[in-house]
Amino acid sequence: MNRRTFLATSLATTAALGAGCTRPASRALPEPNAARLPRWRGFNLLAKFNAGKPTAFREKDFELMQEWGFNFARLPMSYHCWSKPDPAVWTQMDEAQLRDVDQAVAWGKSHNVHVNLNMHRVPGYCVNPPAEPLDLWHDDRALQAACAHWRHFATRYQGIPNQQLSFDLINEPPAIAEADYARVIRALVAAIRAVDPNRLIIADGLRWGTTPVHSLADLNVAQSTRGYNPMPISHFRASWVKGSDTWAIPEWPLKSANALIDKDYLRKNFIQPWQALQDKRVGVHVGEWGAFNKTPHDVALRWMEDNLQLWQEAGWGWSLWNLDGAFGILNSGRTDVAYEEFRGEKLDRKMLELLRKY
Repeated sequence: MNRRTFLATSLATTAALGAGCTRPASRALPEPNAARLPRWRGFNLLAKFNAGKPTAFREKDFELMQEWGFNFARLPMSYHCWSKPDPAVWTQMDEAQLRDVDQAVAWGKSHNVHVNLNMHRVPGYCVNPPAEPLDLWHDDRALQAACAHWRHFATRYQGIPNQQLSFDLINEPPAIAEADYARVIRALVAAIRAVDPNRLIIADGLRWGTTPVHSLADLNVAQSTRGYNPMPISHFRASWVKGSDTWAIPEWPLKSANALIDKDYLRKNFIQPWQALQDKRVGVHVGEWGAFNKTPHDVALRWMEDNLQLWQEAGWGWSLWNLDGAFGILNSGRTDVAYEEFRGEKLDRKMLELLRKY
């Protein structure tokens, strides 16, 4: 999809919208740079997250974000949605699935929402099962395939301004050697910049997004952290976290055997280490955060507010996991929330209004 085709699609979408509804006025998207990211605020949209049942993105989500004053959509995607986990055909891509991504980018433009494309599953690695056939960190065939996918996106969206679009390379790398991670990131960045030299690029921190990567500070690439600490708050009784069903019902602040985990603890352990990276002119954004729907609602809200205040002080933006689902403000399935019926959705109004404050 070249720039001319993309712009034509975007203008047609905008014209159709104008014929059928009136959107609220919203501020122009800020001009970002890797040294200091804007305070983007928004949500993860999961249409291409699960390759077993990929769906199209919904314009309704972009409309709601604009209406409520948010301006950021992170799209965590599995390459299995448009390709296959088979090294023999890793670079073959399903255009029908990719056109859904094109449409999300166009809706971001129409609704003044920055779109951040994230490879949640990239050839050679995913934080979630199943394992990939080859190992991205040590097998050059996997790295070449990952470079090919990012090169394709760079070509597809060449010329789209950074105000509208950015790339987040790999979701939540594990606890591997920093040199191994840096080698992969540098290769992916080179593949993108060979096509689109000025594209805004973000790299997740090491150890599942929690640890800043100082060896990449010279690369003119921003970095993404996480807001899930402490896990007994954010992932209480989450089925995919082993042992979480044995944790005590959490309170906030959280008392552990060794420490009181409170706002000051979060500042010291999860804000200040990233501010040291900021001092090297590396922009920081909280790519994922939130509390699973089994965490008591009042506890979740108090913990969320402390995080939001800390990020506001630090000048960081954030994207909640998710908009619609078990961590989100729509249809979260909590049993201790008085939901508001809102345009066919179950809205957690208290959580929405908290997010809008910060």
